[in-house]
Amino acid sequence: MKERKVPMRRCIGCMESKEKHCLIRIVNCDGSLKADPKGKANGRGTYVCADNIKCLEKAFKRKSFERNLNVAVSDENKAELLRQVKELSEMNER
Repeated sequence: MKERKVPMRRCIGCMESKEKHCLIRIVNCDGSLKADPKGKANGRGTYVCADNIKCLEKAFKRKSFERNLNVAVSDENKAELLRQVKELSEMNER
């Protein structure tokens, strides 16, 4: 039987390629960033590690979201996205 190909994606924080299910998709929805746990939301998306909040912080520091998603990130948007990703990573640990 044929082995199925596992989809790989690159984290924009640590720049490592990992399996898609190990990452959280971040989507540009009408000029703001939102976490997309199912990976089905409309809009341009990028990925960060689900188990490491530091990857998200690195992406903010290097302005990776501005460059990859063409969106200006406000402090409110950063705080909301950090909260969403922390919730999702806690759910993944269970």
